[in-house]
Amino acid sequence: MNSWDPITYTVTPAAKILARCVAAGTMTQELDAVPQDSEIFSSSLLEAEQLNRIRQDLDQANLDLELLNLERDCADVAHNHYLSQRFASLQQFTSHLQEVLREQTVLRERLTKPLCQQNLPIQADLHRYVVELMRMVVEFVQNLDVKIEMVRAIPTTDHHLTNLSKARTQLLAHVTEVENLYKQVLKRRGQPQTNIKDMSS
Repeated sequence: MNSWDPITYTVTPAAKILARCVAAGTMTQELDAVPQDSEIFSSSLLEAEQLNRIRQDLDQANLDLELLNLERDCADVAHNHYLSQRFASLQQFTSHLQEVLREQTVLRERLTKPLCQQNLPIQADLHRYVVELMRMVVEFVQNLDVKIEMVRAIPTTDHHLTNLSKARTQLLAHVTEVENLYKQVLKRRGQPQTNIKDMSS
């Protein structure tokens, strides 16, 4: 047997000390003497454990809330109640299309049929009024574009009037300036002053 090989059943020094304590009666082999109360741990450790448990519960509640929000947002796509409503409306629409296709000929005839008679019966004593009315209608239709343009130009009338007044003010200022220049020229030449307005008249 090799002296360097560890002995399989070697008694450790700690085991020897415990055996001596048991033999002396200071200790027992039973574990009843070990206190089972959780108060042997510090209060900080208990508070940390409670805080950790509360955080886990809060994370679980947040996860449940996110799942509920996701289910609410996707309810119209994934929920059976909304899908059944959409399926019912789709079936109703397809049945309506089938009815339209069945009555295609009847609908085509109804669409091609005029809504009223082509000839409107009018009493003989009202013919002249109808002629005048038709003349007025033709004139109205001919001048309709011009009247529409006039109506569209109504909101910009104030703007045009403002521009016109500004142009008039500028023109009067130019006339005054030209008149002053004309007076200066006449003074230099020594001729009698005449008004530009009188000359233009």
